[in-house]
Formats: sequence, structure tokens, C-alpha cells
Amino acid sequence: MTRAPLILKVAVPSPLYRDFDYLPPPDTDAAKLVPGVRLKVPFGRQELMGVLLETADKSELPRAKLKAARRLLDDSPLIPADMLALARWAADYYRHPIGEVVQTLLPVALRQGKAAALAVTPLWRLNALGREADATVLGRAPRQRALHALLLRHAAGLEPAAIAEELPEPAAALRALQKRGWLEDAVQVDGPAHMEIPLPAMAAKTALNPAQQTAAAEIIGALAGYKAFLLDGVTGSGKTEVYLEAIAAAVASGRQALVLLPEINLTPQTLARFRARFGSVAAFHSGLSDGERLATWLAARDGTAPVIVGTRSAAWLPLKAPGLIVVDEEHDASFKQHEGFRYSARDLAVVRAQRAKVPVVLGSATPSLESLHNAAQDRYAHLRLPERAGTARHPSMKLLDIRSRRLVEGLSDLLLDAVKRHLTAGGQVLLFLNRRGYAPTLMCHDCGTPEACKRCDARMTLHGDRRLVCHHCGAERPVPKQCSHCGSQSFGAVGQGTERIEQALTELFPDAGVARVDRDSTRRKGSMEKLLGEVQSGERRLLVGTQMLAKGHDFPNVTLVGVLDADQGLFSSDFRASERMAQLIIQVAGRAGRADKPGEVLIQTHQPDHPLLNNLVREGYGSFAAAALAERRIAGLPPYAALALLRAEAPASAAPTAFLEAARELLAARRIQGVQLLGPAPAPMERRAGRYRAHLLLQAGQRAPLQNLLAAALPELDGLKQARKVRWSIDVDPVSLD
Repeated sequence: MTRAPLILKVAVPSPLYRDFDYLPPPDTDAAKLVPGVRLKVPFGRQELMGVLLETADKSELPRAKLKAARRLLDDSPLIPADMLALARWAADYYRHPIGEVVQTLLPVALRQGKAAALAVTPLWRLNALGREADATVLGRAPRQRALHALLLRHAAGLEPAAIAEELPEPAAALRALQKRGWLEDAVQVDGPAHMEIPLPAMAAKTALNPAQQTAAAEIIGALAGYKAFLLDGVTGSGKTEVYLEAIAAAVASGRQALVLLPEINLTPQTLARFRARFGSVAAFHSGLSDGERLATWLAARDGTAPVIVGTRSAAWLPLKAPGLIVVDEEHDASFKQHEGFRYSARDLAVVRAQRAKVPVVLGSATPSLESLHNAAQDRYAHLRLPERAGTARHPSMKLLDIRSRRLVEGLSDLLLDAVKRHLTAGGQVLLFLNRRGYAPTLMCHDCGTPEACKRCDARMTLHGDRRLVCHHCGAERPVPKQCSHCGSQSFGAVGQGTERIEQALTELFPDAGVARVDRDSTRRKGSMEKLLGEVQSGERRLLVGTQMLAKGHDFPNVTLVGVLDADQGLFSSDFRASERMAQLIIQVAGRAGRADKPGEVLIQTHQPDHPLLNNLVREGYGSFAAAALAERRIAGLPPYAALALLRAEAPASAAPTAFLEAARELLAARRIQGVQLLGPAPAPMERRAGRYRAHLLLQAGQRAPLQNLLAAALPELDGLKQARKVRWSIDVDPVSLD
């Protein structure tokens, strides 16, 4: 009896919550059709790249209606079985289409169906004759001379795109040097990207203090199996040295270590320590080329990269021999994907470690309330580093009551006196304001109308180059000549942003050297490293910036930190706002007094009697967290509850609410006990980028009933007639209710 052909169950990138059945490609060896290989498959009028999840003998559809896959792209499984299983878990937990989840496992080059091999890049470089040639013979050919000088500086060669970035329209100059016989073709085989950050030399290994030794020993002692650790260390306590010690032990045993950081470009000193300790450290983040990301992916999968450091997406890297996973700054919201597949890389790292039977370390000076709760429930082992490493001492913290005081561009006389005192004593000063731009509002002086974004329910931010920018949708326009409401030509900038503070500090302290660190000032490649180098050298002694300054930087000469506006998170509609505010204050305060010089932290506020601020300043983050957890327990909020947020948006204002009302009826009909449905209601910012948004919040005391309800109801939501007029999504464990 002839056996019927296999049925291939393929994950195809589509918004549908299912896999798809296909017949094998013609003339394909069935032995090669194993889970993890890629296939080109017909999908509607398109041809898409899918991943084989499993094979079966039967399909719910008649065999005659099944299409055959077009061709097999891999001779052996590209995605390991453990990663496919993790993708299935994540698709179920986060309630996201399996086809889109599986795509997340692959770098762009592999999603496009390209071969799983290192990319080869063509290069131009000088040959021996060109390197020895006298450039003066080029006479009046400035482009040829510039090209010759450029290639002399890059002896290994440059790819055409890199040459074009330095020299516009280089084709004629390349032809001319080639005609002279000075050039040769070359190729570069892309390897994993490595950390190349120029910083002052540092010791390859630092002696650990007793608390660090205890923490490292606990982690190393658990390398034989799964255990989750919360490394709770004050800023400057040397968490990185503990990571390094544990990673060294994992690598020495022949296994790999994966380190996740919230933002790769904001932690150069951390990366430099890794490079000093381990030499070659592979990188994986969005700032790399497709070829570099593919090379790191292959090196991680094949086991040739023992240490990989990356951002959120690196949580999906395959590892041949996993030994340890580290999540630094585990509290950071950057670990949560906010669009599309809304997963948490931190939580995924814990699940992955558990499945791989390896330890996972979550480190922070300001742990999330969820992690502190897990430690209290003994799900995580709580390791503490209560003191700063070396001779550094904790900075003193003080609230500055600025009510009724005269402010100079948001700076009180009390803070300015302290800035002058510290600069005179030879220290550096860091001022923190989490608002970029020149001013948050441009207002008509005659009628009081602010300049608003035409696509969002938000005011435009004024930038110093006379641009108005919406920081929500990215819309830009020049400052208007007259008010659109009353016709007046009198405008005033209201409030302060980092650009305005920078301008004021430059005028007040002209000899200090002011450095502004925010997304605008560090947009160009290398600009962050240049700014940090000038700070380290003492050329810039007065820093002002956003939360970019709060993450991972070590400024040994900073003796004063000033928080210009501590009140932003006190009155937000988001229940997590106070937690984020406390974390930011403690993190930025930790930049002060990290060497042998005492540090001082001054926090400007109009609410000096607020219990949250007083608790934070007097008792520290631990006491604040305990009080916040008690409030969450009473209110039935995470971590004492599970949340999911159903979002809908559309160009018409009524459509999102209509869809969510129908969705609420569908969900309520399931009658799953223990799940509350709150809403629908407009989003805190109802209109963004020209689309109206609304939310329906699902809240439950336990995860199981919430997940059961989502599993039963979500596949039916697309069938609602109101769904045709909206874009909708589900966010399990949302970190923001925006």
C-alpha cells in the first residue's frame, strides 16, 4: 500500500492565529522535511518564506485542496528544536500569530530567504603600487587625492557604500585610480560584530569584595541547572564584575553566555569591561548591518561565539551550548516590545533559562516590583550588594523646595549655588531633565493657544533650530509666523527642555564646558562615544541630559547630580508612573560620588511633603518598593494581578469604541470567573498619528483564567463585523496603559 505524502504544517508570516497545511515540494527528499527548515510557499497571490513546524499524516482540509510548497531552502534544520518550542510557548502566552513569532527568531537576511552563510562584501583597496605612490602626481585632481588618502587610512579596504558616505559620487575617481593601476578588488567575509568602543584602558579583572564574592559563588554554584537570581545592588556596587566572574566560569566549562542590555549604545563602559575580560565579544542589536547580524546569529547557533551581548532581540538568538543568561537593568521598559509582537525579553529570558536548565541573573539597582515580588515568593534567589565597590560612598540626597522661589530657566538659586560650589572644587556636575528639545510648548502670548500637533492630541515641542516637532508621531514644521487662532505674531516658549537648559548653563558657566546628552545630540554615529570621551577627559564638566544619562555610565568625577523636575511621575494616570519615576531618580542619583569623592544629589520639587518622595530620599528604593507593593496588593494590581490590554485604533473616532464594545460582549459571554473587563475607554492620548485609539482592560487575580479567556475568544475577534474598520492588538502583561 502506497503511503500518502506528508502534510507540512508551516508557520507563515500572517496575522492569522494558526499554521497552514501544505504538501511537500515536488521532487524533494522527505527525509529533509524536518521541523526548523525554511520553505517557499504560495500564500494567496504571494510567495512567502515559511518555517516547517511539524509534519502530519492528516489535514483538516481535503488533500485535493492543499497546495504544494514551492521549494525547500535548507538541507538541515535552520532553527533548533528548543527555539521552535520557545516560539510556540511565546505565541500561546502573548497571544500572537505563530507565523509572526517564528519570524522574530530570524535575522532579516534569513527572513528574506537568503542562504544561511556568511555574507561576502566587495571592497576597493590600494594595491602595493597604490600604497607606495606619491599622491602629488595627481596634480589638480582633488577627488582622486581624497580617495587615495581615504584608502590609505583604511588599508583593509572599503565597500563602495562606505566610500560614497565619505566622498560624494566617487565613481569617476575610482575609475581614474584603477586606470593608474593603483586599485585592486577584494572581498570581506562578514563576521560577528564586535564591541569596538574607544575608552581609557582599564584592568582586565578587579578584585571582588566579600558581597561580590558571595554573589558570584552562588551563581557559579548553580551552573549545573536552572535557578533564577535577582542581583539587587546599589548603583556603583559592582554588579558587572559579578556578571563577569560568573560568565568566565560558564565559558571555562565550554558553554555560552548571553547578556541582555536595555540599549547597546548607552552602556559603552560595560561593553569595554566585557571586551577587556574576554577579548572578542559578539554583538547583536539594531545598529548593525544585516550581514553582521546574520554572522552573529550563525556564530551563536554554531557555538563559535562564547559571549554574546545584545539588546531585546538577542533574547531569540539560538545557542549551541547555553550556560548562563544575564539581564542587566532588568527593570528597564526597553525590554518590552511595544509594537507588533509584544513580548518581554526579560520574562522570555527566565522561561528560556528554565527550559534550557541554566541559571538566569536579573540585575538592577532599582529592581522592578514584579522581580522583588518573585524574590519574596522564593521564585528568585535574592542576592544583595548593599555597598558601593572600592572606596566610593553613597551620595547624600536632599529635596529642594522650589515653591515661591525664583527660577532661572527652571534652575533654582539653591541648585545654581551648589553647581558653582562643585565646579569650583574641581568636580563635574550632572543635571537631569527627562524632556528633550528647547521647550515643551510654544504658546501664543495674546490668546494663550499652544501650537498643537495636527495628527495627535499633543502639543508640539519647540527645538532650538526653530522647528516644532511632535515627539509622538514625528511630525515637524517650522515655527509659524502668526498664530493660527488669533493672527498674533507674539509667541512665547513655555517650560524647559534639555536644549534650553544647555543654553542657560553655557551663559551662566561659560568656562565649564557643557555637554548635552539626549536622543537629538547623539543621533549621529559615534557622537555618543565622542561626548563621553570629552566628559572622561574633563573637557566637559557640566552635563545635562535625559534618561540616557541614567543608564550604566560611570563618571568618576561627578560629585553633584541635580534632578530638575521630580514631580512628573507623581500625578500620572498610569499606575506604574511612580515606580518609573523612583527608578529614574535613584539611577541618575547613582552617577554621583562613584569614585573616592563624596557625592551630593539635589532634587527640585514643588511637592516636598509628598510621602513617596520623602520615603525614597530618606529610606531608599527598598523602602519605597515595599510601600508601593503594599499599595498594589490593596488595589489588586500587578504583581498581585494579571493584565491584558486590548487595543483598537482607526481613522474614525467611533470605530475603536464600537469594536471594543462588541469584543466586550464576546468576552463576557464566555463567563470565565475571576476576570474583570474594564472599559472600553479612550486611550490617555486618544488621537495619535491621525488615528483614534481606545482600550479594553482585562484584569484577573490569576493568570490561568485570563489566559483561558484569551485562548477561547481571540480567534473570534476578527470575525466581528466591527473588526473590519479597525486595527486591533492584544498586549499581555502591558508595561504601559498608554
